[in-house]
Amino acid sequence: MTVERHRRAIDRAMVNRWVAGYEDAWRSEGTDRLAALFTDDVTYRASPWREPIHGIVALGGFWEAERDGPDEVFMMSSAVVAVDSMTAVVRVEVDYEHSRPWRDLWVLRFAEDGRVAAFEEWPFAPDTLDGH
Repeated sequence: MTVERHRRAIDRAMVNRWVAGYEDAWRSEGTDRLAALFTDDVTYRASPWREPIHGIVALGGFWEAERDGPDEVFMMSSAVVAVDSMTAVVRVEVDYEHSRPWRDLWVLRFAEDGRVAAFEEWPFAPDTLDGH
């Protein structure tokens, strides 16, 4: 007997929960929460012009280098722009207390288990063209 696997499509509520988990992980100390958000073999592109980061271990190192830690003060808002099968696009705005504001588009490709297998960020700040 074979078991047929049905690919379930994601919906806006699932994407919003994932984004809330991402924000919570960014605000939390350490990188233990990343495993609940990203697949072990995740591809994470922090800018369309940067080489992708491959794997959850490398992503953890990137996160630790990029953020100020749990004391970092910022406001974040997001809106799901589109959802198509297992892919979502999210508009994110982040206003850091001691830095410039950012507006991002995130392209998220979800795995069947609800974690993200591919993350691509299109970050823009008022004084940059490519986000970095």
